[in-house]
Amino acid sequence: MPRECYRVNIHPACSNWLTRSSIKLAHPIDAPAPVFAVKLIHKGYALKRGHISEKQLRMEVSIHNYVGQHPNIIEWFASGDDPNWVWIAMEYAEGGDLFDKIEADVGVPEDIAQIYFLQLVSGVSFIHSKGVAHRDLKPENILMSADGILKIADFGMATMFAHKGQRKLSTTLCGSPPYIAPEILLCRREDGRKAPHKYDPEMADIWSCGVILFVLLVGNTPWDEPSVGSWEFQEYKRQNGHSTDPLWERIPPDALSLLRGMMNLDQRSRFTWPRIRQHPWYTRKNKLLNENGKVADPIVLATQMLENLRIDFSQAPPPTQSTTHPDGMDIDSGAGPGTTHMAASQPEVVINDSSWAWERPTLRSMANLVVSSTQPVTRNDVDMRLGNGHSRQPLDDFVSFEPSITQFSQQPAPMTLTQQARRFRDIVPPESLTRFFSHVPPVLLVQMISDALHQLNIPLPPVRANGDGSDKIATIRVRAVDGRKQNLHGEIQIDKHHLANDMELLDVRFIKVKGDPLEWRRFFKKVVVLCKDGVYVPDA
Repeated sequence: MPRECYRVNIHPACSNWLTRSSIKLAHPIDAPAPVFAVKLIHKGYALKRGHISEKQLRMEVSIHNYVGQHPNIIEWFASGDDPNWVWIAMEYAEGGDLFDKIEADVGVPEDIAQIYFLQLVSGVSFIHSKGVAHRDLKPENILMSADGILKIADFGMATMFAHKGQRKLSTTLCGSPPYIAPEILLCRREDGRKAPHKYDPEMADIWSCGVILFVLLVGNTPWDEPSVGSWEFQEYKRQNGHSTDPLWERIPPDALSLLRGMMNLDQRSRFTWPRIRQHPWYTRKNKLLNENGKVADPIVLATQMLENLRIDFSQAPPPTQSTTHPDGMDIDSGAGPGTTHMAASQPEVVINDSSWAWERPTLRSMANLVVSSTQPVTRNDVDMRLGNGHSRQPLDDFVSFEPSITQFSQQPAPMTLTQQARRFRDIVPPESLTRFFSHVPPVLLVQMISDALHQLNIPLPPVRANGDGSDKIATIRVRAVDGRKQNLHGEIQIDKHHLANDMELLDVRFIKVKGDPLEWRRFFKKVVVLCKDGVYVPDA
């Protein structure tokens, strides 16, 4: 449908409403209502706390609009501003974070890794063909459509590096430490008299794509930061890309060759897009792709992705975290209805270093200052799929159709789930799979989760179950740092789910507000293992 069919009118008085929901725009009567994601940036907060200019705020809008349409890029639809707000209406990434569906420290099968790498290359190379570099490629900014198609989001750090035959280098220190190219770190300037280091942003994006491929294959990054303080990176540097780290030993040989080319320490020798596309691993045969390079059967792809997500209760409880937030790992807790949050594809710039260029405002859990393209599905969407508010399901039926339960089973996805599936999202749901169900009393479950957080060195005030008879039991707001000392913020929401025959299960959802999806899943798994006696397991 042509873009001209839609019109966006946003008034400052509507801003609070827009931060809590998707927006349905004007459309022809005979067409379904299009749903857009709306991102809001508060100018005053961004200028004061983000150390950015109005020109930089406008840059994100203009670059995203300039890039144009591509199947693997979140599409820009409209934008505007008033004295207080900048807003951007864009394509809604209904499938959520791609990396939320990838097992931490495991990754995905090689064929699935290749599928998403091909889509990533297609999207990023298209951006580069427009003379634009993304400069913030990382899991938080890699989303999915409802059909499981990769979508690149967030142009808050993008820059124009080529225009009318002219190219320019970058001097901005930006990105996320595990994914940035090492030459970017040279932009740290402790002596303001020195000339800023310059790097090629196109080559920096290619390095980041290499790290993302690494993560797809093994479920972890090769290092926390490509700097002198990282033993893993220094060993990679000394060995000229032939690291002895066990993670690298899990990479298939052909993919290893491709990674070394994309992550060449010398920008001038790093693989270009044509060389990447000619590489044997890029062109390898893939049984999940048809002759046209498209996914042959989205149901098979979704089933294999789901089967890779497993939680092993036989493992020992995780060790106590040795890293703490500078102010202590903070947990805000609350109970009762009325607490909702939008997930963020634009978390705050995570390095607390004054030399970094703050190109966007920070996102605070309750500030509602930024809404991104990764809003989670609403509670109504979940209830519709599970049967809440309609016909109550027997427990066996619920287990057969609920994808998140399969990660606690040693068996493949239930036949009922795969047989009834018609689309990718029927097996891999839009909502996060960092979720479990419990059959224990609410007060006991809340105490178990509180004890688990305490064991992980996350202090929190007492959390009490809601006793007013509502289905919303409690909300625990998590503010912590992950193993890489990066911000990890979110919520643990506990709700009551009604089944047939007056049976009830507690629905415990871990909702990430900002941070690395793989790190959030690691956090989820630690809590779940510590609470294993309260987790409902269908085949136990």
